[in-house]
Amino acid sequence: MSGPLDGIRVVDFTTMIAGPYGTMILADQGADVIKVEAPVNSDHARRAGYGQRHFSAAFVNNNRNKRSIAIDVKHQDGRKLLMRLVETADVFVQNFRPGVMKRLGIDYEDLRTVNPTLIYLSMSGWGESGPWAHKPVYDPIIQALSGLASVQGGSDDARPRLIRTILPDKLTGITAAQAVTSALFARERTGEGQHVRLSMLDSIVAFMWSSDMGSQTFVGKEVDVAAAATFIDLIYETSTDYISVSVMTNDQWRNLCVAFNKPEWLDDDRFKTPAGRDRYANERLELIQSVLRTGSAEEWLETLEEAGVPCAPVLKRHEMIHHPQVEATGVVVEVEHDHAGQLRQARNAARFEGTPAEMRRGAPHLGEHSRKLMDELGYSRIDQDRLIDSGVVASVIDD
Repeated sequence: MSGPLDGIRVVDFTTMIAGPYGTMILADQGADVIKVEAPVNSDHARRAGYGQRHFSAAFVNNNRNKRSIAIDVKHQDGRKLLMRLVETADVFVQNFRPGVMKRLGIDYEDLRTVNPTLIYLSMSGWGESGPWAHKPVYDPIIQALSGLASVQGGSDDARPRLIRTILPDKLTGITAAQAVTSALFARERTGEGQHVRLSMLDSIVAFMWSSDMGSQTFVGKEVDVAAAATFIDLIYETSTDYISVSVMTNDQWRNLCVAFNKPEWLDDDRFKTPAGRDRYANERLELIQSVLRTGSAEEWLETLEEAGVPCAPVLKRHEMIHHPQVEATGVVVEVEHDHAGQLRQARNAARFEGTPAEMRRGAPHLGEHSRKLMDELGYSRIDQDRLIDSGVVASVIDD
């Protein structure tokens, strides 16, 4: 057994980032994930951004541990092949706009006729209903409408800002993986499959409510203009570099004041309680910044560490991968890809003691496993050649 999901087969009918990232999590945890793409208009991520040897970084970092088959599902024979594949599957994941799968004849109602216990996950941008359900969407658009850009700006009065990573995409992928495993667990109890629906908008709104929507939590007592959440923007300048310092508890605040040799701050009524330190956050942060500018990053990190004050250097990406703590956890690994060469990637974050996740294979070429999968489904060599010669199936590598 090579992962907690060993023996689970997932048909991955997704593109770009959110869907492929979610299904890669399942693949890392042992599932046999079969990526289905069109022979001509394959996953756009294959051609997006930096890459080498016909593999983009975006593709290899979201599609490892998967097998690839390229099928034209608009063709009758291609749809039949997909149906035969679905008969052997536990999970089907798709992230096309509402209505697309129905037009292709492969929505949940179609697939459950050949596999009644199938878990079918539909991922979308806006959801299946509402005036925006059929609008195209990308990550920045979700950040804008969800309020996330306003939160990142600092307050409702400040200029909204985007988070400079595609958080809605990736969080939706993580939510999708969690939803699939929950549905599989429910099936173990009931023996029944089900349709699971998930949108990027819902994922971000639910995510934000944990910490960012306090102003709208108490019905009838909403706050019209949310104040700046300055306590989460704790990047300070020193005489040499940037560091982050964060104090929440009374003990941590006391330790910081002692480390700074500022006993008068302990007597300041504004800062005696967590509520007061939050209310006068801007004043507090300006005082801390004025002290930190008097010394180097190395000196302050050593001093604050000894005082028990949470702190860290602000690292660039190329520095992060070599930090002793990152190296100690083993989260960044180097692997050999059969076609793209030596890669550096992050392993699956969750570590399972009894059923460890593994990197079994790199991201596949388009149609790399088409013949192998058709063999598994009982297609004769003659039928395989016919499908490939007609363009219904693509097999880039003739295995």
